[in-house]
Amino acid sequence: MVVTGLGAISPVGLDTASMWEALVAGQSGVDYITAFDTKTFDTKIAAEVKGFDPEKYVSRKLAQRMDRFTQFAVGASLQAKETARLVIDEGNSMDCGVIIGNSVCGLLSISAQYKVLMEQGPRRVSPILAPTMTGDAASVQVSLILGAKGVNYAPSSACSSGCDAIGQAYDQIRLGNARIMVAGGTEAPIMPIVIAAFSNIRALSAKNENPQEACRPFDARRNGFVMAEGAGIMVLEDAEYARERGAPILAELAGYGATSDAFHLTQPAPDGASAAAAVRMALERGNVSPEEIDYINAHGTATLLNDRMETNVIKSVFGERARQIPISASKSMIGHLLGAAGGIEAVITVLAMQHGVAPPTINLTVPDPECDLDYVPNHSRKVRIDTAVSNSFGFGGHNSVLVFRKFKP
Repeated sequence: MVVTGLGAISPVGLDTASMWEALVAGQSGVDYITAFDTKTFDTKIAAEVKGFDPEKYVSRKLAQRMDRFTQFAVGASLQAKETARLVIDEGNSMDCGVIIGNSVCGLLSISAQYKVLMEQGPRRVSPILAPTMTGDAASVQVSLILGAKGVNYAPSSACSSGCDAIGQAYDQIRLGNARIMVAGGTEAPIMPIVIAAFSNIRALSAKNENPQEACRPFDARRNGFVMAEGAGIMVLEDAEYARERGAPILAELAGYGATSDAFHLTQPAPDGASAAAAVRMALERGNVSPEEIDYINAHGTATLLNDRMETNVIKSVFGERARQIPISASKSMIGHLLGAAGGIEAVITVLAMQHGVAPPTINLTVPDPECDLDYVPNHSRKVRIDTAVSNSFGFGGHNSVLVFRKFKP
């Protein structure tokens, strides 16, 4: 399985090139929320996507029939298709599938139409709400626009959704069910009910006085994650098919592993045993040894328990060599995209391999003694990356891991 296309809509850039430039420079996309009035909210910050125009990708009429999370997915998918130089026609449409994960799906549309329901009555609720609010709305619209007639669905596994979508696309190709898959994650959760809910379980940072310093993965002063929105999408292909059509091969997707903690609704299992098993599973499925890993893109949420657990997982799997592996927490700059996090961080992992650069973990100024690995603090670093891991660990105990390596025919 190879990666031939990448697409991203992010808080620090509306495509992969601008996003990558910002990440390498250590720029933060966190700022005060503009989507709604936060006067009564404890948390007033988020990583919003700024300047996104869905009409760059689809007509105004079609854009108005999409929730924001679907608009992001369509934009990122069309970017990935263009990068892959992919043409979908009658000859290959049945061999092309779409799997795009998310967590909170069309809550923006639901919220807007609920207000209509309460103020104007049930007959005034838009009939387009039904296919707009569902979890599969993004994958369906991408399938329609691309003309992809293969498998099409939307996994939802909290913060692991995007990672699982890519991993399940890997399985579809491995099993011979498809030759091309468009996969990743998308999310648009910056709205009052979501911010209030996550704030009330004390998961969000409330460092409102300086938004760009709020997200501090692995730092002793971290106090929660920063909500974000956007999408990260990949085109995956059977290697032989990609080479036959002359596609640009950006990386190989070597392995995928997934487990569950079966421990708690929100907290990760303290011993990290299930998460470590997911990492080992991804390595074993890809026939990759722990000694080969040159880089890790961490889940790194900047929550107290998650960062310590992930540090312990990395130590458990990689032993003493764990201290030699550069680790980036992309969320320090782009925030936590919930169901899209695994998708966009997989894209970032492939970009890191391509450019030979590990992006920084910004705001890491007071290291936590229990988080004592090399998190590439504050400044990006040139490093040879032949093989890399992307971790996603979600609420509910979802553990999902991808392993990428440079493609060698």
